[in-house]
Amino acid sequence: MSGKLSIVATPIGNLEDITLRALRTLKECEVVLCEDTRVTGRLLAHYEIKKPLKRYDAHASQSVHEQILSELQDGTHYALVSDAGTPGVSDPGVLLIKGAREVGVQIETIPGPSAVTAAVSLAGIPGNQFTFLGFVPQKKGRETFFKSLAEHAQPAVFFESTHRIMKALSNLNEMYPDVTVYIGRELTKLHEEMLIGTPAEITELLEAEPVRQKGEFVVIVEAG
Repeated sequence: MSGKLSIVATPIGNLEDITLRALRTLKECEVVLCEDTRVTGRLLAHYEIKKPLKRYDAHASQSVHEQILSELQDGTHYALVSDAGTPGVSDPGVLLIKGAREVGVQIETIPGPSAVTAAVSLAGIPGNQFTFLGFVPQKKGRETFFKSLAEHAQPAVFFESTHRIMKALSNLNEMYPDVTVYIGRELTKLHEEMLIGTPAEITELLEAEPVRQKGEFVVIVEAG
């Protein structure tokens, strides 16, 4: 009998943001696949769950994929998690999910926290459509990425890291100085906030308080 791959969404910050079904699945599975064993280890310890942790990230080799798929076919129940949010959405997991489907393994999703929907709900942007663009390219393709924002008829949502948020604001200010930008920072955490203004206005805020340049950022650029 083949095993099962459970795709489990985990908290993006506040550890209380996890579903009862996610907790049950993490207790029932045999192995948890995770990006960082330390991060997932803290989550499991918080809920007194003891399970073997196997590192699975964007650099997983072909042999690692083949081993996991072989064990799934042999009956192992794996739970796939990311460091935060929903696996397969701008993080590792897509190749494994595709491979599991190709070999006929049962796949289930346990939905939950998402930084994208959390930011959109907190921003209160007009309309009911948006385009999610994932992470901004670090180097190659970065300029093209920002130029393409003008092509979207609805708000564009993307992720940016603490190391490049000021550069992103500079790019936006250079190309779209009058656009309204919403930046969700540290969502669900103690210092959660939504910054709203032009690129220059938000830049001024972050320069005045450099500590606010740290954290995880979801950026929403209003269309038009």
